[in-house]
Amino acid sequence: MGILKQLAEYLYLRKKDPQAPKSKWISYMHGINRISILMFAAALLFMLIRFLFFRR
Repeated sequence: MGILKQLAEYLYLRKKDPQAPKSKWISYMHGINRISILMFAAALLFMLIRFLFFRR
């Protein structure tokens, strides 16, 4: 599976694959990945705002 397809599934932009194995550990892993992706995006946004508006 492609990286962009997997990201879309993590962020609920695309339906999950019905053929994928289902277990609570997989869902925990996907939840942690979702949190880390959102934190990374927030950090990038923070750095961009800081760079554009608070330069010295």
